[in-house]
Amino acid sequence: MLSVLPPEADRRTPVVVLAGFAGLAAVGVGQVADALCQDAAGTVVVHHDLDQLREGIVHRTVRSATYETSDVLELAHGCVSCTLRMDLLPLLRTLAARDSVDRIVLALDPAFEAEAVCQAIDTVVVAGILGRVDAPAGRDVRVDAVLTCLDADRWLADATGEETMAERGLARADDERTVAQVAVGQVEFADGVIALGPVEPGAEADRGRLGAVLARLVPDAPVLWADDPYALTAFRVEALLARIPTHSRRGRVFDAHAPLLRGQPPLTSDYGVTLLEFAASRPFHPARLHEALDVLFDGVVTARGRMWLATQPDDVAWLESAGGGLRVGSAGRWLAAMSEAELAQADPDRRAMAALRWDDQFGDRDISLVILVHDADPTEIRTALHWALVEDDELRLVERAPERVAQWEDPFGAWHADPCTDTDGAMLPIEDVKSPRGEAK
Repeated sequence: MLSVLPPEADRRTPVVVLAGFAGLAAVGVGQVADALCQDAAGTVVVHHDLDQLREGIVHRTVRSATYETSDVLELAHGCVSCTLRMDLLPLLRTLAARDSVDRIVLALDPAFEAEAVCQAIDTVVVAGILGRVDAPAGRDVRVDAVLTCLDADRWLADATGEETMAERGLARADDERTVAQVAVGQVEFADGVIALGPVEPGAEADRGRLGAVLARLVPDAPVLWADDPYALTAFRVEALLARIPTHSRRGRVFDAHAPLLRGQPPLTSDYGVTLLEFAASRPFHPARLHEALDVLFDGVVTARGRMWLATQPDDVAWLESAGGGLRVGSAGRWLAAMSEAELAQADPDRRAMAALRWDDQFGDRDISLVILVHDADPTEIRTALHWALVEDDELRLVERAPERVAQWEDPFGAWHADPCTDTDGAMLPIEDVKSPRGEAK
């Protein structure tokens, strides 16, 4: 009789990542961390305070139910990536080796982005630890869940604004990330959400609108609503963790060619919140697209997706926006533009999906965008994007005279970040605007 052995259990130390913006959300992160470490003797909380990062100083705290240590770290370059490489990642490997540590909770400073931290855990090699082979921290730890705390009264305003992290006082002056990019990114990457703050009289519709946004932005993530962060007991947080679906991403970083719609988000409108899909089998005219993108700045929480630009037939353009900021970069090459050797290295799932819609003339080239609208007219957005597509006579040039198309005006030729302005530091070359979802161009 053939016996089937069960798969070997994952013996890596589980990590719970806590993210949240400043203010009430940051209080929530602290309260959740306290609750989890006080409830279980084997849980250790790690927190890096980056308030003095611009001076090259980071305050690190490691605590459990029985002890607490605090250290002041001096970093030569004073940046978030230095903190990750030089301290957090080696610390994770060190803690994971201790028999007394059953779980690690990372209470992230608002300047940290959970997605970047999880990607670093899996990919950045940690070297020089005595008695350990050089390897990423992911050899010793696994991300069990990412929880994001948010201020229910402020988050939607933050997620649709234009203020930068530096202007809010949460980052160095040369940090061009917007508050909206961080706020949306924190929630979009979450396996579970904790929404904090009581419903004020007359604000029921605002709370309903927030719920509708969350249902479409992270449809698989359970939401815990709490009037007061100090009501976040270990029992309530553990119950939230238990509700996270087994198929949740748990720290996985998806590339630009993964499905844009994950889970089963509502496709109907609720409180004026709508998830709009835009697809086309012909390219955008880059100059008209540049003008049309203005429709994504007002009344839109976020937009993301893959684009085919007529002037760049080999490259997949990746668009992502949050609030009043938008970036366009490169997400590699279309399969149809690859050599046989490159195709052999391409992701099999991507090749299988492309085969279902392969065009004899253009291969896998197409446009696929998802736009989360909360206070705008979806018809107006769709009309503007349709207007930006090449017309029939232009499409014939794309087919027969690509050398002429290459001469068209292309605002996306080397880099692009919106809003477009000549003020100091308002625009970044695309090589400085990197995203895990698409390589910078």
